[in-house]
Amino acid sequence: MEQAGIEALLREMESYAAAHHVPIINERGRQAFLAVVQEERPRRILEIGTAIGYSTLLLLLHGAADARVTTLELSGERAELARSFWACAGVSDRITLLTGDAGRILAELPGKLAELYDFVFIDAAKGQYVDYFEKIQPLLAPHCTVLADNVLFRGYVLGEEKAPRRYRTIVKRLRAYIELVNHTPGFVTEILERGDGLAVTRRK
Repeated sequence: MEQAGIEALLREMESYAAAHHVPIINERGRQAFLAVVQEERPRRILEIGTAIGYSTLLLLLHGAADARVTTLELSGERAELARSFWACAGVSDRITLLTGDAGRILAELPGKLAELYDFVFIDAAKGQYVDYFEKIQPLLAPHCTVLADNVLFRGYVLGEEKAPRRYRTIVKRLRAYIELVNHTPGFVTEILERGDGLAVTRRK
């Protein structure tokens, strides 16, 4: 698909997400996300949380020319919609979509990979980020980047304002994630505050 067609498809996906309340990376966070992807130019990408396949498509468009993505999605309905968008873009052959619980799938992946991942994008259940980070360790290449979205969660994670009761568990677990990636030996983490907060964790 030509560039104009790709841009039109991305706008269509953004409109669908807005109309149907599907969480995709927001406009302010998107620029920071793309800057990291363009800097790293990853080849082997793992995405945790497909939704309608919007960020999957961005990862392919801005990663290496031969980039491939393995992406995990809980919802079968959203997975099918993502497949239809990728088919329109002509990139289906570069994507492996696994449906089901991400924690379970991640636990089953070690030993099945022909090549380790040099980039991981986490944008799924916020309360499971610590579990995801621990489970991806056997899947990571020696030089890799782990990018996690929504880590500041509406400003409550590092802000002074107390989170509403319904968000307190998520906020507590995201604080635990930031603590974990800041103190895991061999990794360096930077928090980008644009959008809803991106944690960029690089293995050195």
